[in-house]
Amino acid sequence: MDYLLFTFQPMKKIGCILLMSIITISVWAQKENDDVRAGNKLYKASKFTEAEIAYRKGLLKNSKSFEANYNLGNALFKQKKYPQALEQYNNALSQQPTDKKQMAAVFHNVGNSLLVDKKIEESIKAYKSALKCNPKDDETRYNLAYAQMMLKKQQQNKDKNKDKNKDKKDQKQDQKQDQQPKDQKQDQKQQQPQQQKQQMSKENAQQILDALQQDEKNTQDKAKKQQVRGTKKADKDW
Repeated sequence: MDYLLFTFQPMKKIGCILLMSIITISVWAQKENDDVRAGNKLYKASKFTEAEIAYRKGLLKNSKSFEANYNLGNALFKQKKYPQALEQYNNALSQQPTDKKQMAAVFHNVGNSLLVDKKIEESIKAYKSALKCNPKDDETRYNLAYAQMMLKKQQQNKDKNKDKNKDKKDQKQDQKQDQQPKDQKQDQKQQQPQQQKQQMSKENAQQILDALQQDEKNTQDKAKKQQVRGTKKADKDW
């Protein structure tokens, strides 16, 4: 059966681009019904939609068919239906195949489905599981290295964005600090008239108090003078 593989194809003046390719492995020892066989022929003819239909018919007859689930996943992957393909690969794994190469192939394609869906960390786990089942699989090892490189690049981009956001935040804080002295000066200017008003009010109050005290003193002096005059007058009368 087939499993999908990511490879690099060198391009002149462009560098490297990611392409899909197919690697065939030996046919698994499992009985196939007519629908699955028909699906395999259609798949090899690149008629992936028709192959999907044939595999689904096979699953209606035997939902626990490892090969029908796995091959349906491949047909869906070829149609770029990655979430649906992943579901079928997981269905194939749920059948608990005992063949290590079968397990490795499924985990490999699980990793591919996750990687194209930009679930990089999950794809790395899948590739590692595939290598545990088949440590000699160079294609899986290559895909694992590629996914790890993608993850590193993603983390670097996050760090760059974090630094940019920090710089913007620092700039805003600097601008805010530059504005603070101006605001304080404005507050001082606003406070000065108020303070002057308060000072003037205190001076006026003191002037009024002094005037009242002077009036009271004048009144007392007049009263004393009147008392003295009265006494003298009385003396004269007496």
